[in-house]
Amino acid sequence: MLNEQHTLKMNIHFFKYQGAGNDFILIDNRDLSFKDTDNNTVLQLCNRRFGIGGDGLMLLQNHSSYDFEMLYFNADGNLGSMCGNGGRCIVAFAKHLGIIDIETNFLAVDGPHYAKISGKGNEVELQMIDIDTIDRDGDAYVLNTGSPHYVTQTEALNDLDVYQKGKEIRNNETYKAAGINVNFVEDRGDHLFVRTFERGVEDETYACGTGVTAVALSMAKHKQQSGHIQTPVKVLGGNLRITFDYNGEQFTNVFLCGPAEQVFEGDVSI
Repeated sequence: MLNEQHTLKMNIHFFKYQGAGNDFILIDNRDLSFKDTDNNTVLQLCNRRFGIGGDGLMLLQNHSSYDFEMLYFNADGNLGSMCGNGGRCIVAFAKHLGIIDIETNFLAVDGPHYAKISGKGNEVELQMIDIDTIDRDGDAYVLNTGSPHYVTQTEALNDLDVYQKGKEIRNNETYKAAGINVNFVEDRGDHLFVRTFERGVEDETYACGTGVTAVALSMAKHKQQSGHIQTPVKVLGGNLRITFDYNGEQFTNVFLCGPAEQVFEGDVSI
């Protein structure tokens, strides 16, 4: 009887979304039916060979003061910090569920976020947190846009071994304990080309929302720009856009903009 109880499984309905190639498992958990959030369960679901596959997993839950709450888990199974593309995807998911129309205020781990959906329905503009501190580590910039980021400029980014270089920086003596996301940027004049090694995934991903945001702000500071700034960014998974105001000291009205699309839905036993 004990063995039978241990083999009992629960059926969970899930959705798969992607934003510029950053892909996520999304679960409507307003009824709190998904309780098994231990590392191994999330890790297995995010596994690309033995599970659904994804850069992370998100639960959409009720909140008394907001339209919904976003709970984000990294692909390694650990509860994560803010995920920008995940935030855009969960907004599109909330619209699909009929929770919101074209605007929303929701709660994430780094606080409240406002977002709006364009008329076409798959373009989501997500407001990120204000930033007033950017540190330096040699020639690199270090800042927190909801998640910690390291930003370094490079040339010939197409040919760079992002996995190896990113892994080295993420695991050096300065950052190994807490971890950091490592962004490599090439300034191509009319846009920035960005590739990112993400902690929690421990690999390069096709896009990182908080990462491209960190890059855009760092490059504005590096170039001593000010005013209202729009920065087009190309990533492996497509194109994103960051808009913000910068007065030389603080970044405000920061928005991460780009597509968020449903890929498929299904059921899984856990």
